Amino acid sequence: MDMTIRQAALKNFLGGSPDWYKLAIVGFLIVNPLVFFFVNPFIAGWMLVVEFIFTLAMALKCYPLQPGGLLAIQAIAIGMASPHQVADEIANNLEVLLLLVFMVAGIYFMKQLLLFVFTKLLLNIRSKIVLSLAFCVASAFLSAFLDALTVIAVVISVSVGFYTIYHHVASNHADQDITDDSWIDNQENRKTLEQFRAFLRSLMMHAGVGTALGGVMTMVGEPQNLIIAKSAGWHFAEFFLRMSPVTLPVLVCGLLACVLVERFKLFGYGVELPERVRQVLTDYDKQNSAKRSRQEKVKLLTQALIGVWLVLALAFHIAEVGLVGLSVIILATSLCGVTNEHALGKAFQEALPFTALLTVFFAVVAVIVEQSLFTPIIQFVLRASPSAQLSLFYLFNGLLSSVSDNVFVGTVYINEARTAFEHGVISLQQFELLAVAINTGTNLPSVATPNGQAAFLFLLTSALAPLIRLSYGRMVYMALPYTLMMTGVGLLGVEYLLVPVTEWMTQNGWISLPQILSRVSITN
Repeated sequence: MDMTIRQAALKNFLGGSPDWYKLAIVGFLIVNPLVFFFVNPFIAGWMLVVEFIFTLAMALKCYPLQPGGLLAIQAIAIGMASPHQVADEIANNLEVLLLLVFMVAGIYFMKQLLLFVFTKLLLNIRSKIVLSLAFCVASAFLSAFLDALTVIAVVISVSVGFYTIYHHVASNHADQDITDDSWIDNQENRKTLEQFRAFLRSLMMHAGVGTALGGVMTMVGEPQNLIIAKSAGWHFAEFFLRMSPVTLPVLVCGLLACVLVERFKLFGYGVELPERVRQVLTDYDKQNSAKRSRQEKVKLLTQALIGVWLVLALAFHIAEVGLVGLSVIILATSLCGVTNEHALGKAFQEALPFTALLTVFFAVVAVIVEQSLFTPIIQFVLRASPSAQLSLFYLFNGLLSSVSDNVFVGTVYINEARTAFEHGVISLQQFELLAVAINTGTNLPSVATPNGQAAFLFLLTSALAPLIRLSYGRMVYMALPYTLMMTGVGLLGVEYLLVPVTEWMTQNGWISLPQILSRVSITN
């Protein structure tokens, strides 16, 4: 009986995660208090950080909220950090939480417009190189103003819809499960389906990379961007200008890489959309367009106007980002007739799990602050020359972000850089340059693995990934040319362009240093 209870408890604990993973988490929970009380609190703190990064790296085995949350709760309980410090970290980053809760939900009510845009792109552009560029550019532009997860979710929805349409035609069964290919007995149909899968794989990867290229450029592109912008006292336009010496060259080279891998059919790219599939999808889209009512057309126009409002509100910093997102929810729902509470609730489902995980991040950050875990590393980096500091911060952030979560890494490093500035270790100008290095470091090299980019991880765990045979290893392989290009060009930008271009912008009045000084002094 006791054995049965233990087996049931083990099955319940972390659900369907592998047994070795469950035992590892249990081992962490047993060892951490022993090391904290009987060995050394500093070592115990670093063990917690490594264990938490482990849960992030193993996100495909179990969503990090549960195991990471258990580790954080225990850390607070045994005194690694105080609940007051955790509350302070959350309060300092309330804008980021509002961004995730309201902006993601707001864009949910603009999905019809985004689906319309990506559908027209796919069906009306026949050149694969131009189509790939269009998907990459569209994803980059949208991710610069919207949430990257929402953008990639829309592209996934388009791809699943198109895959479903063709699969039903190929199998001659409109109600056939799209994961079952056994009904496709025609060899030509199977070959066409495999080519269609390869085509969709390449488009999804271009779109995913596009979210990284655009997401690094603005303060709303990624959650850590807003944390860094808030710490430095930058608004939307200033953040864009500060990042531009690095991000603009990376964008140009990223688009060039998109053209090259398609032109020379490298790393799994270059596969064309089968003509038979194009005809099936075009016919289906024509039928849908003919059925589109006047009311639905007005909804699309309304969403487009709300999109214009969103871009202008962010560009001119009319209000905090989260509040702009809330305004989008109110405008989109009221003008498009969404008044049911349950319909509203669906919009928040995508963002709340990550919002909860981000709150756990801040609990671990509180441990890092109270135990001074990163002080030795920061002191080592700050002993280097100012120019070397930029490269080291960029590379350290990139390495950690590629195996864990870039929000966590960005939060930790910007807090340490801010502390160094407040204690007079570095100047304001150097702090601002380091903020650029930290932001680009967390965003660019992290495309190396799905762990580093939330959009990549979302794609890998989506229903589309098994349909188009997109595995973890294949994603890493297909991201490799982008990883090498973005990391290398970003490093060159940090090393050789950042300082002179920033000085030029300051001298020509693009950036007003006295205003920055006043803003930072107020926040100290």
